[in-house]
Amino acid sequence: MKLPNIEWLIENGGNIEIGYSEALDFGEVAAMASDEHNMLAALVRRDSESLDALLRRLDTAIGKALKDQEYIDEIND
Repeated sequence: MKLPNIEWLIENGGNIEIGYSEALDFGEVAAMASDEHNMLAALVRRDSESLDALLRRLDTAIGKALKDQEYIDEIND
């Protein structure tokens, strides 16, 4: 599986976090990405969404943030 935006982010000092989020109800899983200044994406795992699909969606969201300054926040919206 190729995840070029996640790879780029990590190689350039950013990070991703995947797991249960205390900010969400009912123990939902979240995937978040940030660089040294901003949260680039915060996604909530959809019903029946595989981890692979969540990671691909996170990769796409990181790309939109880096290229278009379009930030996706499904946790706080």
